[in-house]
Amino acid sequence: MKKYVHRLRDASPLDPPRKAPSVREVTGWLTRHPDRHTDDQAQRLKEILARCPALDCTAYHVRAFAELMNDRQGWGLGQWMAKVKGDDLPALHTFVTGLRQDLEAVVAGLSLSYSSGAVEGHNNKIILWNQRCQAVCLCITSR
Repeated sequence: MKKYVHRLRDASPLDPPRKAPSVREVTGWLTRHPDRHTDDQAQRLKEILARCPALDCTAYHVRAFAELMNDRQGWGLGQWMAKVKGDDLPALHTFVTGLRQDLEAVVAGLSLSYSSGAVEGHNNKIILWNQRCQAVCLCITSR
């Protein structure tokens, strides 16, 4: 019997189990445009989403929001938020609540073609420079 089982094992070698993807990998797959997935990534994501309906629903909403951003469709934000609120996804509900706090700015950001990104970068440099100067001043005055 032992020889028979051994021959069966040798005749049909098992594929080594694949390492489970990390949270970072799955998050990247969810947020990356589907055209940029390799065949293996697309297949693994499909398998993961099939096992977890809540994650599948979340992925659907994330992709819909990405389309709103990429296509500058701020006018569709209200409808998107209503769909999210209709599903039992607490993490996305928190995100929608945050969007509602400054809805006009979010709609403008999703609709208008210009960006304040360059200005924000300069503001961050100024704030960091100011913090460094204050730290140096504190060191000098504490001596």
